Amino acid sequence: MDVFPPTAGYHKQMAEEFKSGFVAIVGRPNAGKSTLVNKLVGEKVAIVTSRPQTTRNRIHGIVNRASAQVVLIDTPGLHRPDSALGKQMMGEVDAAMDAVDVLALIMDASEVVGQGDRRALERVSRFEGTRILLLNKIDRISREELLPLIQAATKLGDFSEIIPISALTGESVERTLETFIKYLPAGPPTFPSDQYTDQPERFLAAEIVREKAMASTTQEVPHAVAVLVDAFEETDKLIRIRATIYVEREGQKGILIGSKGSSLKKIGTEARKELEAILGTKIFLELYVKVLKDWRDNPQLVHQLDWRWQLDHLSSK
Repeated sequence: MDVFPPTAGYHKQMAEEFKSGFVAIVGRPNAGKSTLVNKLVGEKVAIVTSRPQTTRNRIHGIVNRASAQVVLIDTPGLHRPDSALGKQMMGEVDAAMDAVDVLALIMDASEVVGQGDRRALERVSRFEGTRILLLNKIDRISREELLPLIQAATKLGDFSEIIPISALTGESVERTLETFIKYLPAGPPTFPSDQYTDQPERFLAAEIVREKAMASTTQEVPHAVAVLVDAFEETDKLIRIRATIYVEREGQKGILIGSKGSSLKKIGTEARKELEAILGTKIFLELYVKVLKDWRDNPQLVHQLDWRWQLDHLSSK
């Protein structure tokens, strides 16, 4: 007798043929990790901007197929941390690489392999499971360059597969998924078949607001932005969200608010519209901007940005 009911969409007779497991997507900042995860999932689970180091937490994107469930783990870009935030981000990468079935390193095929790439390759080489190399952004190079690029990539490390892709256009993305599935173990799914992420809606709301704030500013401001949801209240017809955008300097606050509040209004409007499209309901969004001096260097404050910590904190109240 089963004590716990089976995961929705899974049947015992599927056990021998069904594959399920975790794939960590790692790489340097702006290599295209979040774009790939969103493309594979078919839903927006991770925010994407042109700014490096946009992703700060591990984010799970769940891909369900008739004979497999692939849990993709989007990660912060690999870099040398110079702040408490950077150290936590690299801790997120380490956590993502712990006990996954497949590790996929994504590299920008349109750029020359540099020191940062070599550090990423060295970090990935320590993973003892299946390693796959994804050469992303092939839409930026000519077809004549592709074969020599793949041949050169074979010398970069011990990879089970090397796949040239374009996460932006979708080229070879389905092939990438099929390759992931090939190396996953047989077993039942971890999540219900209708679920595509494990992150709570209030964290997604904070991330969407941060995405719009980062996209609307320049220079140092985007990296100094953090967003916490202060209230998330659901009714049958409406979700009321109150969120605070934190920055490190008064000047950054002024830039985010803009003349007569114009910039903050634009951020709020864009975030509200996208959240309504994602969540399928009306959103009432209130945004505030506060200065929290040098928050990126404060480990206690940085820790609070982790949605897993936020959930534990909310459940303990």
